[in-house]
Amino acid sequence: MMEELVEVKVSARPRETQSSLAISTPPLQVEQHSLSLSDSIPKTPKSPFASRFMSTPLASPMKKAIENMQGYLGEVGRFTKLDPQDDWLPITESRKGNAYYAAFHVLSSGIGFQALVLPLAFISLGWTWGIVCLCVAFTWQLYTLWLLIQLHESDTGVRHSRYLRLAMAAFGEKMGKLLALFPIMYLSGGTCVTLIMMGAGTMKIFFQMVCGAPSPLTTIEWYVVFIFTAILLAQLPNLNSIAGVSLIGAITAVGYCALIWIVSVVQGRLAHVSYEPPRERSETGMIFSAWNALGIIAFAFRGHNLVLEIQGTMPSDAKQPSRLAMWRGVMFAYLVIALCLFPLAIGGYWAYGNLIPTNGGMLGALHKYHEHDTSKFIIALTSLLVVINCISSFQIYAMPVFDNLEFRYTSKKNRPCPRWLRIALRGFFGCLAFFIAVALPFLPSLAGLIGGVALPITLAYPCFMWIQIKKPQKCSPNWYLNWTLGVVGMILSVLVITGAIWGIVAQGIKIHFFNPQ
Repeated sequence: MMEELVEVKVSARPRETQSSLAISTPPLQVEQHSLSLSDSIPKTPKSPFASRFMSTPLASPMKKAIENMQGYLGEVGRFTKLDPQDDWLPITESRKGNAYYAAFHVLSSGIGFQALVLPLAFISLGWTWGIVCLCVAFTWQLYTLWLLIQLHESDTGVRHSRYLRLAMAAFGEKMGKLLALFPIMYLSGGTCVTLIMMGAGTMKIFFQMVCGAPSPLTTIEWYVVFIFTAILLAQLPNLNSIAGVSLIGAITAVGYCALIWIVSVVQGRLAHVSYEPPRERSETGMIFSAWNALGIIAFAFRGHNLVLEIQGTMPSDAKQPSRLAMWRGVMFAYLVIALCLFPLAIGGYWAYGNLIPTNGGMLGALHKYHEHDTSKFIIALTSLLVVINCISSFQIYAMPVFDNLEFRYTSKKNRPCPRWLRIALRGFFGCLAFFIAVALPFLPSLAGLIGGVALPITLAYPCFMWIQIKKPQKCSPNWYLNWTLGVVGMILSVLVITGAIWGIVAQGIKIHFFNPQ
C-alpha cells in the first residue's frame, strides 16, 4: 500500500498579518485579502514524526477535522465580516432574531394610522383606478422589499444592517447620504411625531367615552402622557428586545383594522353616499388630486427604511443566511397586511364614499357616523387598540434615530454609549418629537406630501441599488425591469409631491401653530 504523506508548511508571514484575520472589517471599507485559506489555520511544525503520524490510520479523524475547520473558516470569513462598532449600537447589539421576530417587527411597522386614510385615495381615483393602483403598489413594494433583503449580505461578506449604509455602498458615501439620509430621518422622526398626535388624541377620546365626562386634561397634557409612556418604554436596550412590544403592536393593529372595516360594512352604506369623483374647477385640478391620491397609497406601504435594520438582528452563516428567515417572516407579515389594508380601503370606500372625513380617515368616520348605533364597548375598544398600537409603533420607528445618535458618540469616543447617556439621548428625542407635535399640529394633513418624500425609499432606490451592486447584464430582462421601476418611481415621487403641494395651496389646510385641537 502506497504511503500517503501529509505535509503542513510553516507560515513565513509576520504575526501581525495572521492576527488581522480575526479583526472584523468595517462596512464600506472592505479590503480584498490575498491570503489563502491555508494561511488562516494553525500551522504545524514540520518534523519526521509528524509526517509519519499523519500517514497512519489514527490520523484520519484529525485530517477530516482539519478539512472541516478549513471549510468552516471559509464560511465564517465570508458571512461574518462585521463592524466591531455594531456591537455597541441598539440595532445590531443583539443578533439573536428569527423569522417570528421579523414578522412581528414588519407587522408593527407596516400597519398603522396611515392605513386609516387609504379610502381617501379612492375619492379621487374612483373604484377601478383605486383598486388597480392599490394592487400595483402592493406588488411593486413587495418586489423592492425582496431586493433589499437580498442586498443585505454582500458578496464580500459585509452585512448592510442599515438602509443608509446600503445606499452609501451603492451610490458612494456623499451621494448615498444626500439621497437617503433626509428621507430616512424624515420618515422615522415624522412618523413618531404623527404617532404622538394620533395616539394622544385617541387617548383623550377613549377617556371621555369610558368616563362619560369631558377630559380634565388639555390636548397638550395628553401629549405629555403619551410621550412619557413612550420614552419609558424606549429604555429597552436594542431592537431585538422590543420584539414583544412589536408583537403587541401587530396584534392591536390587526385588531383595530378588522373592527373598523367590519363595523363599517355591517352597518351598511350611508344614505346619499356617492362614489363620483369630486368635480374640480379644471382638468388640471383633477390631475393634481389623482397625484395626491397616489401619495396616500404610497404612504400606506411604509417600513422599507426598517427592513435592513430588522434583518440585521438575525444570525447568518453559509448554510442559513439571514435572507431565508427574513423572507419567511416578511411573507407571513405581508399576507396579514394585505388582509388588513385591502378590506379597510375597499370596505371603507363602499360604506362612506366621498363622505369620509379628511381628518382621521376611517377612525374619524367610525366616531362620526356610528357612535350612536354601535356598541360603546366596540368604539372604546377600537380607540384603546389604536393607542396601544401608536405607543408600540413609536418604539420601532424611533430606533433608527436612537441608533444614529449613539453612532455619533461611539464614532468619536470609540467606546460603547454609557447607560446614562443612552437614557438622556432617548429622552431628548422624545422631547423634540413632542415639541414638533405641539408646534405643528397640522402635520397629519400632509400625508400625501410625506408619501411623496418616502416613495423613492420604497419604490425607486432599491432598484438602483440592485443595479449598482449586483450589476446585472446590460439589456437583460432584470436590467430593464429595475431601470424601468427605478425611473418610474422617481417620476412618481416628483408628481406626488407636486400634487400634494397643489392640494395644500388650492384646498388649504388649517394651520395653527402651538394650538393642537
